[in-house]
Formats: sequence, C-alpha cells, structure tokens
Amino acid sequence: METLVQLIDLPAHVLTYLIIDITIALLLLGAIRILSGLPKGVSVAVELGEKDNFAFGISVAGRMLALCLVLSAVVGRHIGLGIEIAAMGTLLFGVVGIVLIKVGRLAHDKLILHRLDKDISIQERNSSVAVVDASSAIASAIIIHAMIRWVQGTDANAVVGILSGFVIVLSVLLLTTRMYEIRFARNNQNDSFQGMLRKGNLALAIQHSGTLIATAIVVSAAGRILNYQAETYVSNLTGWLICGLIASISLALVVGLAKRIVLFGLNGKTEIDLQGNVGLACLEWVLSVGIAMIALGLV
Repeated sequence: METLVQLIDLPAHVLTYLIIDITIALLLLGAIRILSGLPKGVSVAVELGEKDNFAFGISVAGRMLALCLVLSAVVGRHIGLGIEIAAMGTLLFGVVGIVLIKVGRLAHDKLILHRLDKDISIQERNSSVAVVDASSAIASAIIIHAMIRWVQGTDANAVVGILSGFVIVLSVLLLTTRMYEIRFARNNQNDSFQGMLRKGNLALAIQHSGTLIATAIVVSAAGRILNYQAETYVSNLTGWLICGLIASISLALVVGLAKRIVLFGLNGKTEIDLQGNVGLACLEWVLSVGIAMIALGLV
C-alpha cells in the first residue's frame, strides 16, 4: 500500500488545528449572515425563504465567499505554534476580514457606486446591483488574501500591512470602476453605467464583475514580487500601489486585444450595453478572469 500512496509528513496534531480553524470559520460565517440583515433591520430568513429575493442571496453569498477567501489564507498559518496561538490568530484575522469586508462595502457605496442606493436596489430584487456588490467583496478578499500570505507573523506590523493592502483594494476598485464608466459613457452617448445597473442590465453587471475580479487577481500577484519589510509601511504601500496600477493597465490592454481576437465579429458594445446579452457577457467574464489567472501563473 505504501508504494501506491505516498504521503508527505504532516505536522503533529494537524487534525486538532484543522478542527479549530473550521470551527472558528463556521462561527464567523454565521456572523456574516447575522450582520447581513442589521443595517436596515432586514431578516435573512424572510428575504430568502419568504420573499425569494435572489438579489439578496447573491449579495450575502458574495460576502461569505469573500470571508472564506480571507480565512483560506489563515488556515494552517499557525500550525505548531500552540493551540491557543492558532485559535487567536485565526480569530484575529477572521474578525479583521469581516470588518474590512463591511467597511469595504460602505466605502464602495459612498465612493464607487455613489449614484445608487445599493441596499435599496438589492431589497427591490435588482440582481445586477447584487452581482456587482458580490464581485466587489470577492475582489477585495482576493487582494486581502494575498496581503495575509505576504505579511509575516500575527503582530501589529502584520495588521498594519493588511490595512495598507485595504487602501490598495479601494484604490484599485475605484480606478477600475471609473475607467469602466468612462468607456461606457464614450460608447453610449454619455449614458450612465450606474444608471444602467439601476435599470437591471445583468449582462453589464456580469461583464464588470469579471473586470473587478480579474483586476484583483493580477494585483494580488504583487505579493510574489515584493519583499515584505515589517516596519517600512510607506514603501509597502507604494510598492503595492505601483505594481497594482501597472498590472491593472496591462490587464486591460491584453484583455481588450483578446476580446477583439476571440470574439471577432461580435459587437460587445451593442450586445451587452444595449441589448443585455448575458451569454456574451459570460464569455467576456471568462476571458478577463482566465487571462488574469494565466498572468498570475507566470509570476
């Protein structure tokens, strides 16, 4: 049997650490569900079980996946350091993740999608807004995941490093959305991207979500080429910001070229912006995210 299945040597008590991490993760996911209904006194059970509000479910699912992405960077980080340290470390990063996801949504509402009320739109079953909401949470979590993997230890310097990464998250999401809005207005006689989301253009939301997630993926690659210096806060921040901007612009150029080649003969501006072609939007989503994953694999 040993010749057929050869396992690597696992650390001692790895099962104990796994149980601790999963237990804390489940508790934090439960907290995400509770917090999802707090802002306007919304009941998760009523929205999903009685009203069958798909948009609300999409939004909550995006936040849950975002938390899982953050926790996936923490699980196993403290194996061998002691059960108490492992539990506190997972709980600390998990709580920080929840806070950043929550603050990120508020910032996204006020700075990025400032021309619409996201919570009201989702309560009104606007799946387009919900898709963008979920995608922004996932994109944020991808970069935060990379930041947690990049920093070392569980001290104050590591927390400051992650908070610095959060500034990068907001900067990248803001830049990506503004560039998308400028392109949309230029191609649609100054029509409003956020206005089209209010009208429920799901294809546009899917296309934009692919851009957000793909951009987050290539920005996260900065953690593989930057050296972590615990106390050089400014250089850490500027390093991520410069690398993120270069990666974002490069991705936009490559994806634009790929769409012209792979989707030759299809007018995305007409099909997605005006006709709401969800099928074509899904293809563009795959191209954006797929190219970003290929780029990540090269680093």
